[in-house]
Parts: sequence; C-alpha cells; structure tokens
Amino acid sequence: MAGLVHLPAEFAEQAAAFADGTKEPAEPRDAATVVLLRRGADGPEVYLLRRHVSMEFAGGMCVFPGGGVDRRDFDHTVAWAGPSPAAWAARLGVDEAKARALVCAAVRETFEESGVLLAGESADSVVADTTADDWEADRVALEKRELALTEFLDRRGLVLRTDLLGAWSGWLTPVFEPKRYRTWFFVAELPEGQRTRDVSTESDHVVWLPVLRALEQAEAREILMLPPTYITSLEVAQYADPQAVIDAAADRTVEMFCPAVVEDGEGFTLSRPPHADGLLEARARNATWGSRS
Repeated sequence: MAGLVHLPAEFAEQAAAFADGTKEPAEPRDAATVVLLRRGADGPEVYLLRRHVSMEFAGGMCVFPGGGVDRRDFDHTVAWAGPSPAAWAARLGVDEAKARALVCAAVRETFEESGVLLAGESADSVVADTTADDWEADRVALEKRELALTEFLDRRGLVLRTDLLGAWSGWLTPVFEPKRYRTWFFVAELPEGQRTRDVSTESDHVVWLPVLRALEQAEAREILMLPPTYITSLEVAQYADPQAVIDAAADRTVEMFCPAVVEDGEGFTLSRPPHADGLLEARARNATWGSRS
C-alpha cells in the first residue's frame, strides 16, 4: 500500500526494549512546521525543502518549512493579531504559553526557511515583499539567533498575523529514534505578492509541486518523505484549493500521534492515525481525486 514504511526486524526489537523499560527514549523537542500552499491549476501546490543528506535528523527527506521552538518564542510581548493565545491553546492541546511559542516558531521558521513572512502592519494587512537586502539581513540574523522575533517585528512595526495559520495535526517521533521531535503541523497560504526563496541552510533543494505530483514522486521514490509529510500531503490533496484547506483547519484540534512498530503480515511497519487508513487504501486503488471537498 502506498505510504507504508517497511522496517527491519531490529526496529521491532528496539521498540520492545523501550516498551518494557529496558531502554529510555530520548526526550522530544517541541517543534512547528508549516504546510505552505499556493493555488495551482490542478489543486493546491506545496512548498518542499530537501534536507541535506548529512543532516542528523531526516537527512535527504523532503519536508515542509519548520524547526524547533526557541526559548525566545515564549516572549509574551510579541505583537499579535488573530485568535488569542487561549484560542490557540485549545486548538493545539497545550497551555497558553506553549501555544504562543508554537505559533511564533511556525511564523519564524517559515520566514527563516522560505523568506515568507506571515505578518503585517495591522490586523488586516500583510507584508507584500521580503526580498530586499535589509529583509534578508534580518532573516539571517533570526536564523543565527542574533535577533529575536519580537525585536524584529517591533523594529519594523509589524504584528504576527496568526489568523493566516491553521492548526492541522501533531506527530511525535517514534521512541526508537535517537533524536525526537514533538511537532505541531500548521497550514498557511502564500501571501499575495510574496515569493519563496531558496534560503534555508538546512536544505540543498527547494521546489513548489502540485500536491498530487508530490505524492506520485514520493510513491515512485523520486523524492523521499517521512510518513507525516506523506500523510499530510495526502490529506491536503483532498481539497480543491488552499482556501479550502484553511477552512478545514478551522474545525480541527491537534491530537499528538506517535507511530508504533506493528506487524503487517510481511514484516514490520509503523502504525498510522486511524483516519489515514481510508486515504491510503483509496490512494492504493488509484482513486479519482477530482471530487474534492
């Protein structure tokens, strides 16, 4: 079936050792990632970065922009527009302080890794262009942790447009991985006038792909995706355009899912969120995706 990851038997042995307490799993780091979308002729297009093969985590994999939460993302003085931290806490299943940090991390990491900034001078405006040299200098300073997000926004008279984000899902790295992340997935549409740029120091290639084409390439092993990226792409492929994805996110709350090692009749694989089984089965049958929500 498309999207299945077959694992060596030793992974099952490692998972059992963690389950019975023989081994202690690594402590996960909180992270945020953003499925950046734009309108395409055949449905939504997604922005993907291919991580350097030398990276310790997910080397060579195609991922969405994102990264770990920084301690400065917890700054409660950050200029804010859109749903309150309390509202985000309810959507993300965390307390208000962590919700604020996750939203800040999502906006900051998207800017650091794509040059796209979900902020504006007011609650009903958004930055139109971030390609000038001064913007790039600020992006680099943020990436190097020489500049805090709050300082960056204040200096430019900007507020976070948190209403441009939608909460989508949560994935926790399996217990047998030596480096683990507890990642909240968000969705957002590329703001009008802004352009993505190949600026991430953690990737060697970036691309916009129709989400259906991205799935086809992953299934043909032309690109590599971890299960969360593949299943999220599969979910996004159900919708006709980015706005439909954003609208769907309004009704979602995040429940963190941690894949477990399970037998599948041919060996071992990773478990999936219950709702993913129907999508994977339909995909395996080459279902028609023209009738989207």
